[in-house]
Amino acid sequence: MPDPVVITRPRAQCQALADGVAALGREAVLLPLLDIFPLADPAPLRCVLADMMAGTTAYALVAFVSPNAIDAAFAQLRQLDQLGHLGQPVRWPAGVALAVLGETSRACLAKHGVDAGNATIFSPRDPARSDSEHLLDALDLGALAGKRVLIVRGESGRELMADGLRAAGAHVETVAAYRRAVPALTVQLGATLHALLARRNDWIITSSEALRGLFGLLAELDAVGAGKSGAFVAKMQQQHVIVSHARIAETAAALGLARLTLAGSGDASLLAALQLQA
Repeated sequence: MPDPVVITRPRAQCQALADGVAALGREAVLLPLLDIFPLADPAPLRCVLADMMAGTTAYALVAFVSPNAIDAAFAQLRQLDQLGHLGQPVRWPAGVALAVLGETSRACLAKHGVDAGNATIFSPRDPARSDSEHLLDALDLGALAGKRVLIVRGESGRELMADGLRAAGAHVETVAAYRRAVPALTVQLGATLHALLARRNDWIITSSEALRGLFGLLAELDAVGAGKSGAFVAKMQQQHVIVSHARIAETAAALGLARLTLAGSGDASLLAALQLQA
């Protein structure tokens, strides 16, 4: 029997990849390692988007740092756009380019009716390099000098994209669209981790934060005496991990994971990497 595949994306983004895993004849195990929460006060996000849709604020570019940012923003746009009440796609304003970090985010935009056929979308040229550095390389930074750029992100995150755009002369605004947190270690989650680490698995990791959170949870299990000292961390270090980005691979190596496969961003790249393990 092939090893099960552990999918660690936030729950709302798991299903399409899980269906792809199942189509390969593999068992998909959903283990979201980041919980996504709405903002306590979405008014700043809603206000920024309302101004953009009305043309009050002229943005040359709107950058989304993740699929979560896209989903949260379009949920607000649907409340602002009368078409949203009819279940139709939001009409993205003409002349406002979008920037995303990888193929998963492109697919998320397409789910909301925005694609290369009706909007200009920038993303890193290399699917294996879905990060701010390579997105900046893909942009015409000179053309953004003196222009307004909006970055939609979580409540916290890297400043590299904003700093790079400001250095190029763009007028950058950032707005939070969601909150994220590693799940608390419950009895049920502890039992799930115990069962997973008792066997071989292929783990799909698409976030350095999620991976660090996983090791934090395992350290908690070790600390409460659920296993021999360091046993859970040591067992995880023997598992095979497929990551979607070189920066995540660096995090994994620093955490002692030796069996690593680097795939590109997007489900197709992750599934192709899985097929190579079969």
